[in-house]
Amino acid sequence: MDAGPTAELIVADDRENAGGVIAALRCMDGVNVEVRRLACGDFLVGDRFIVERKTLADLAASIVDGRVFRQASSMGRSLRRGVLLLEGSGADPGTVGVQREALQGALIHLSVFRGLAVLRAEDPEETARLLVYLGRQARAWAQGALPRPGYRPKGRRARQLFLLQGLPGVGPGRAARLLDRFGSVQTVATASEAELGSVDGIGEGIAGRIRWALGADEAQREKES
Repeated sequence: MDAGPTAELIVADDRENAGGVIAALRCMDGVNVEVRRLACGDFLVGDRFIVERKTLADLAASIVDGRVFRQASSMGRSLRRGVLLLEGSGADPGTVGVQREALQGALIHLSVFRGLAVLRAEDPEETARLLVYLGRQARAWAQGALPRPGYRPKGRRARQLFLLQGLPGVGPGRAARLLDRFGSVQTVATASEAELGSVDGIGEGIAGRIRWALGADEAQREKES
C-alpha cells in the first residue's frame, strides 16, 4: 500500500512475507512498505536502522550454529544502526535448545560488545508497531523534537510544571519552586544563572545546567540588559 511521500518507509526482506509482520504493516495508516531481498537484516526502517527479527526458537538455533553472530557482523559493517528484535514470550530457553545462561551470554555479547539495540515484541502485530514507532522517533530525534512519554497534564499550572520538569535536574519539587519564584516558564527561561541558583534546591550546579540546556549566552544577555 503506497501511503504517500510523507509515509513511514519500511523495507522488508521478501523472506519475511510469511511472518505476519508485513501484513500487519500494510494495515497501518501512514506506512509505506517495500518488499525486496535484503543483503542482511529483515527490515530497514527509514534508511536509519537495520532490524533483525527473531523468535526465541530462531534465536536459540542461530546461537547454536553461530548464524546470529555472523548476522551481527554483517549489520556492524552497515552504516545503519543495528537492532535485534525478539518476538514472542514465555518459553523456557531450555525447551528451544539452549540453556538460559547461554541465551543471556549471547544477548550480552550482541548488545554490549556488538552494539545491537535489543527490543522485545509479543507478536507480529507488536513487531510492526515497534518498527513504525522506531522510524517516527528517529525522525523526531533528527528534528530535535524528543518524545516525552507519559500523561499529558491538564490545566495551565500543571502544563507549566510539566515543561519545567524537562529541564536537567528539575523534578516536581524544584519545578514548583521555580514557578512560584518566577511566575511563568518564560521568566524562568530568561532568568540569569545567579537568579536560578538562588532558588531553594537549585544551586549553582543545576542552575548552570539549566542555562546550558536553554542555550542562553549569559555574557550576551548581560550586554543587552
